[in-house]
Amino acid sequence: MVIRLYGGGLEGVDAFPVEVEVDYVRQGLPGFSLVGLAETEVREARDRVFAALRACNFRLPPARITVNLAPAGRRKAGTGYDLPLAVGLLAAAGLIPVDRVRGLFFIGELSLTGALKPVRGVLPLAILARRHESAGLVAPPDNAAEAAVVRGLQVYAPRDLTQCAAFLAGAETLEARQPGAPPAQPSIPMPDFAEVKGQQAAKRALEVAAAGGHNLLLIGPPGSGKTMLAQRLPTILPPLSFEEALEVTKIYSVAGHLPPDAGLVAARPFRSPHHTVSDVALVGGGRQSRPGEVSLAHRGVLFLDELPEYNKPALEALRQPLEDGVVTVARAAQSITYPAACMLVAAMNPCPCGYHGDPAHACTCRPEQLARYRNKLSGPLLDRIDLHVEVPAVPYADLRATEGGVSSAEMRARVLAARAVQEERFAGLAPRCNAELSGGLLERQCALDAAGHSLMEAAMRRLGLSARAYTRVLRLARTIADLAGAGRISAEHLAEAVALRVLDRGGANG
Repeated sequence: MVIRLYGGGLEGVDAFPVEVEVDYVRQGLPGFSLVGLAETEVREARDRVFAALRACNFRLPPARITVNLAPAGRRKAGTGYDLPLAVGLLAAAGLIPVDRVRGLFFIGELSLTGALKPVRGVLPLAILARRHESAGLVAPPDNAAEAAVVRGLQVYAPRDLTQCAAFLAGAETLEARQPGAPPAQPSIPMPDFAEVKGQQAAKRALEVAAAGGHNLLLIGPPGSGKTMLAQRLPTILPPLSFEEALEVTKIYSVAGHLPPDAGLVAARPFRSPHHTVSDVALVGGGRQSRPGEVSLAHRGVLFLDELPEYNKPALEALRQPLEDGVVTVARAAQSITYPAACMLVAAMNPCPCGYHGDPAHACTCRPEQLARYRNKLSGPLLDRIDLHVEVPAVPYADLRATEGGVSSAEMRARVLAARAVQEERFAGLAPRCNAELSGGLLERQCALDAAGHSLMEAAMRRLGLSARAYTRVLRLARTIADLAGAGRISAEHLAEAVALRVLDRGGANG
């Protein structure tokens, strides 16, 4: 007798259906065979499942068992196949009714005692089950809140294999898990831009970046406040929409970064990897492919402090995701795409010692050291960063000022107003913010008048701007106009946009 039931596999941040077929033949020599391009942890499911069945007092009659994971041509990895395999064996042995498992999706790892343990990637599988109009999803209790995010899907969360079998046999009732309220946030005061003394130009640049979703590079000596400014950026970003929260939660689910019993990720991600991060950890991939830091920062912020200290292959690997908003990891066996639409915020010193061009400190760097330091950042990478802003040392007069500067609440109000304009502008279109403008839409939304064309032509001629830099200046000018409540880009908006790209002007003490 062949029993068929459904589980699922992961490919990138999406799931694909896996039909678990159990052939249970009581004639001949007993044996067990698992086929279907299974990785090591899937093949090891045999030992976990049979130990769990014994611990839960299930006795299977001797039989020759063949398990096929279809489609057989796609790789199966992870421990989530334990539960569908155990349920398939119980149904094949006649210990639970076959008709009760039809139409259900199963996922979960089994401990040797039969308890259901959480696995990664439950949210994509729940979305898949809903798309296939499944009768429900049976998942571990720690994954239930995550799966219940999917509207219209019945989610059942038995604590162990015994309760799961009783539920499927009709001997016990399990209530479908309902979406819970988001967990209460700890009452820790958020950092505020009002606490940052001086640095008005840098604050303005961060406001522009947040309003349009632009990438930003802060350049200044040690102690000037670059990291402090970047850490306050999340306080002025707009909240995640439900669709964005779903995208982010899928990535964290696949990466295994969701805490137990967590639902939707409610806050925009802020990722700050150390400069020793490898290129695989930064952009994703590996033997068993996982999302990297740039994908974990999707719809949020990727902050790279001390940018030139990162290894060059890792930085160059960022070029494609910064341009396209996705990471494509291509290997001989498969090609996987991860979302990576994040804001890059980076900080760097002007030189290895940090004081090149600082009037208060003498720079100790030799010319070859300075050249080597700056050559770590390629032109194509810098072209993909919309704003380059100097963050000078803070004068004593600003440090002793008692009045606070502009607050995060004030800045966020202006950012939200500009984002509302963009949301209306891009209704029904692919872009979500001005940083994603391209092609004909860029030409229509960033049309210049005669004065604007004259200024732009002069800037390109004097500064030697590339075509990509020209596009980014236009996007910046569109955001500045939105912050000002202007329908069209003026020469004033263009001039500020050019001024916000200090490296194009040979600035940052270059």
